[in-house]
Amino acid sequence: MTAPADALSPVRAELLRAARASADAVRDRAQTDAEETLRSARATAEAVLERARELGRADGAAEAARERVRAVQDAWAAELAARAEVYAALRAAVHAGVRREFTADASIGPRCAETARRLLGPRARVTTASEGGVTAEVPGRRVDLSADALADRALDRLGVQAERLWEPA
Repeated sequence: MTAPADALSPVRAELLRAARASADAVRDRAQTDAEETLRSARATAEAVLERARELGRADGAAEAARERVRAVQDAWAAELAARAEVYAALRAAVHAGVRREFTADASIGPRCAETARRLLGPRARVTTASEGGVTAEVPGRRVDLSADALADRALDRLGVQAERLWEPA
């Protein structure tokens, strides 16, 4: 089935631009936070490694090896926790930005409803979503054009580009 001309293209483009701008700002803050967390985790890991070296001298090479493994695992766990926190903050900021756009531009909701009817047909049951936008259903099919669903789709489109959040500056 060929998709009809997309009346929401300008809206989607603006939402993506706003989401990207918001994501860039959050990413920059997150990257700074992640770098500091990584520096701290690495410093902690180095301190633990130094302690492991001392233990290794006193207690043998086997104990030192176990301590190094624990230090690396602890640092990795701290990094993963920081990544999860940063991504959650990015997701929340993008959701808030898209919701603000829906609040600021009253024409977006009706255009979403129009798009839903165009996709599902005139008998589609269209429901206003609490956070902005709409959901629509016909038997066997559902379209979610809510603010949160659109924000999630924008984040999903980042794909592997989200990995840049974790790269050193």
